[in-house]
Amino acid sequence: MPDDTLYEWFDRSVRRRPDEPALEVRDEVLTYREVQRRVLALAARIVAEHGRVPDRIALVASRTAGAYIGYLAVQRLGASVVPLNDEYPRQRTVDIARRAGVGAVVAHEAHRALFAGLPEDFRPTVVVVPPDGAPSSPPPAVPLPECPTDTEREAYLLFTSGSTGRPKGVPIRHRNVSPYVAYNIARYEAGPGSRISQAFGLTFDPSVFDMFVAWGSGAVLVVPERDDLYRPVDFVVDRRITHWFSVPSLVTTAQRMGTLPLGRVTSLRHSSFSAEPVTEQLVDLWRQVAPGSRIHNLYGPTELTITCTDHELPADRARWSAGSNGTVPIGRPYPHMEAVVLDERGLPCDDGELCVRGPQRFDGYLDPADNAGRFLAYEAGAPAVPYDGTGELTARHWYRTGDRVRRENGLLVHRGRLDNQVKILGHRVEPGEVEAAMRRHPEVVDAAVVVVRVRGEDRLVAAYLGKDVPAREFTRWLREQVPLPMVPRRIQHLEEFPYNDNGKLDRRRLAELLA
Repeated sequence: MPDDTLYEWFDRSVRRRPDEPALEVRDEVLTYREVQRRVLALAARIVAEHGRVPDRIALVASRTAGAYIGYLAVQRLGASVVPLNDEYPRQRTVDIARRAGVGAVVAHEAHRALFAGLPEDFRPTVVVVPPDGAPSSPPPAVPLPECPTDTEREAYLLFTSGSTGRPKGVPIRHRNVSPYVAYNIARYEAGPGSRISQAFGLTFDPSVFDMFVAWGSGAVLVVPERDDLYRPVDFVVDRRITHWFSVPSLVTTAQRMGTLPLGRVTSLRHSSFSAEPVTEQLVDLWRQVAPGSRIHNLYGPTELTITCTDHELPADRARWSAGSNGTVPIGRPYPHMEAVVLDERGLPCDDGELCVRGPQRFDGYLDPADNAGRFLAYEAGAPAVPYDGTGELTARHWYRTGDRVRRENGLLVHRGRLDNQVKILGHRVEPGEVEAAMRRHPEVVDAAVVVVRVRGEDRLVAAYLGKDVPAREFTRWLREQVPLPMVPRRIQHLEEFPYNDNGKLDRRRLAELLA
């Protein structure tokens, strides 16, 4: 498979199609040639203002042309980009930047204050990029390094939530992401004329799919404003989107707001969903929204470079193979990736933990102490041996996703997180199974079950979206669907679930709300 840096993917399209559109933000359309001109100017400013090329550069910007110019400028310098969310508390943002060891920050003027007044041992150079990313004066006359070609270098560094409350740094190298870009360009038939949405924020790794499947294929990246995400049909129709990728909750939120008219979408060729369970109800709904679109369910943790399995639903509804929990299967691993399902003894099984290796698997966390227990050595014929943090971590080690999957009809079905399992009245309960049962209620659009601790006892509590059903009536119905220990102590109707900045269900906030 191609082994290129992210900037090489972009640069190849610049040389082949310089006057084709590359980036569309609001009413501004930039060609590949113009994007590159602004990228080179900003890259020169970073070098001039910092004095050299930093190893890592933070990016604090979103949904502006300047944000994408900044992202590409970091790639052009051969540095690693560390996207930061300007809506996070300042202390968390600064702590992540410090832990990443960023030497410079590319930010809009409004975000400069985030890095003001820092202690002397951490004062990164702040380079301000205007919202349009256009240089306000001729770029500095400083030499830029050669176009980066070393795929061993780090492409980006993201931080994921850690069980200890301390975010874990996940470095992804160009050799991890290049095969991913190549596979998905072919898989989704991206190329000139394709118009690819960018629904994800830059701190969420599916944004890399949007950017580089577009720029690596000569397509145009079309960036919605935040309000557009509440009216996805209007955005898709008005902007003639051909490729859509989002969390499924974006669709259900639009449905509840009454902004999801059916049958208007005719331009979509591919619709992809990821990061949350995709239910049969959602897919049925989206088929009515975009009847001609092919629909895909993608799965993958950040550590495996965005997504590593996929499943395309057949065009014929009668041929769909839904999972036993009411969700769409996550399918099969990509052809260049390997996956195995292991039980608690470390032996292969049909219902257990999904473990994955291959070129997309990252080399380990920013803090090596986080590696212990997250990898294992396994070869057929012997039980797996967990990696304890000592010795060399090699490409032969499997990454432990922590996700429970089951093989059904030759496909992987996601069954929830292993660490979400809890014992209720002595019975092991998987909240995902309770959610699946609740979704079968005719008045329920979506459901979420969380565990709260009350007076030293673990209890299940639940919330659902849809029509309000009397609590006692819902509880009686649910007792006919699942064993008594799986019936939540409290079931509450909500107008909307709490979501984090990446559009994923915020289970911690939900637990606080229900408790």
